[in-house]
Amino acid sequence: QAQLVESGGGLVQPGGSLRLSCTASRSIFSGARLGWYRQAPGKQREFVTFIRSGGATNYTDSVKGRFTVSRDNAKNTVYLQMNDLKPEDTAVYYCNSVLGVRVYWGQGTQVTVSS
Repeated sequence: QAQLVESGGGLVQPGGSLRLSCTASRSIFSGARLGWYRQAPGKQREFVTFIRSGGATNYTDSVKGRFTVSRDNAKNTVYLQMNDLKPEDTAVYYCNSVLGVRVYWGQGTQVTVSS
């Protein structure tokens, strides 16, 4: 059964850090492009970052220099390290796996940045 399970969300003050994790079934992890997206209340889901199987990464401009994506192939897990968090980072964060034309999504984890 192909699935992605996110964890690590929570409430953090502005300037704080969080690390999100997303563990995938092996069948949708190996060779996949793994990404993070987010959806704020009343807004469309937006791209945050991805990491290819070979390690190449891409980030949306608003998180460059603050967020870092990584993957642990031995644990079938992709991480999103988020530093210097801002209130505008508040959203539900989703991970996804892209294998050719197949796309899989996790259930999301809430990140709230507030004082």
